[in-house]
Amino acid sequence: MRVYALLLAAGESARMGQPKALLPWQGGTLLEFQVEQLLAGGIERVILVLGHEAERIRSALPALPRTTILVNPEYATGKTSSVRAGMDAIPADAAAALVLSVDQPRPAALTRRLRQAHETAGALITVPAFGGRHGHPTIFARALFPEMREITEETQGLRAVRLRHHAETHVLQTAIRAPLIDINTPEDYQAALAFFASLDQEP
Repeated sequence: MRVYALLLAAGESARMGQPKALLPWQGGTLLEFQVEQLLAGGIERVILVLGHEAERIRSALPALPRTTILVNPEYATGKTSSVRAGMDAIPADAAAALVLSVDQPRPAALTRRLRQAHETAGALITVPAFGGRHGHPTIFARALFPEMREITEETQGLRAVRLRHHAETHVLQTAIRAPLIDINTPEDYQAALAFFASLDQEP
């Protein structure tokens, strides 16, 4: 089953004060880590969507394997425009799309488990959860691609897609809180670094 990832890195990182994609992470940048972990987790290819400071980010990156880089000129209108731009680049052989933001670092083991659970369950949507809370990334089956290409900020974007198909969603419970990690502020960043430094068990 070919699963492609939409890695969204178009936002302004206002609360961080610098592009989150370029935050130092395990000897490289957060964005490099994300691409590496997604591919190691069984993703066929990463569709990276840039926007704010796109050229600065692109010029700071090394060559990324199996990655298509897009620039969303409408990034300021909201995340839905980046999802739509990324969906337009999903190849015809895709069985599913995994959606993740660059400020949500995830270990390869979580992506691998989520991908396997999605294939086994045959669900339209597969989402990880920890402690009763749904997290990220989310995998959407090919049957939902038309809906994903039509999302808008006004209609709550991918949240609306998930709500419409709640009954056809498979939830993967995890033993650690990796699905809930989200970096918005310098404090979040330091907490995420500490969490990953201590990570020694499978999600």
